[in-house]
Amino acid sequence: MTPTLVFDIETIPDTTGLRALLGLAASVSDEDVANIALHQRRQQNGTDFLPLYQHRICAISCALREGNNFKVWTLGDADSTEAEIIQRFFDGVEKYTPQIISWNGSGFDLPVLHYRGLIHGINASRYWDLGEDDKDFKWNNYISRYHMRHLDLMDVMAMYNARANAPLDDLAKLCGFPGKLGMDGSKVWDSYKAGGIEDIRNYCETDVANTHLVYLRFQLMRGHLTPAAYEAEIKLVRETLSGYSAPHWAEFLAAWA
Repeated sequence: MTPTLVFDIETIPDTTGLRALLGLAASVSDEDVANIALHQRRQQNGTDFLPLYQHRICAISCALREGNNFKVWTLGDADSTEAEIIQRFFDGVEKYTPQIISWNGSGFDLPVLHYRGLIHGINASRYWDLGEDDKDFKWNNYISRYHMRHLDLMDVMAMYNARANAPLDDLAKLCGFPGKLGMDGSKVWDSYKAGGIEDIRNYCETDVANTHLVYLRFQLMRGHLTPAAYEAEIKLVRETLSGYSAPHWAEFLAAWA
């Protein structure tokens, strides 16, 4: 069985890069740099959502299903640099050659990883293989929107039609899964400024757990899991999360219908 790796990233404004792009002095605080950039973005576009290359990744969480095992974790630790956690992600792709699964990964997570990997000089040769090293990748690679080596569940479920996109939180809850637990992407920057990096990492982990559960339901719908196999996979997730001591998993399980 091909390993599956569900992933999700959380980002904050890249204040170092923005300081350089905006020509701001080193004496300008990170918060003021971000405020200036967000204000300019609102004036230009009517939204404070920054261009993807101006985001900095502060957390990458993964859910890996491989062999008889399932686990959820966040790469690195609270003090790891952006370059370190990005390299760890691509090292995992190198090690397992998994099917990677996301919710809006094509529209957000992967382009951000591409830009930030380029900026930091990250090695991601397996990920970028389009058939030059492994001929199988010519017909099924991580880059093509219509290949399944990267499965963007949101994109596929919407038939590649942005007008039909659905939020992960809503779909997870409609399927009987917990959904988001008190935080969403719009709150990450404020939480980060308040020293809440561990809260962000925990939130990111619950997002990949929700995505994995929705993926299992998708596999049931496709006929790739029988009802009995689906229930076994759900049981494995419950048992795994029950074995974790962190409070966010107790909250997640309590919210699971």
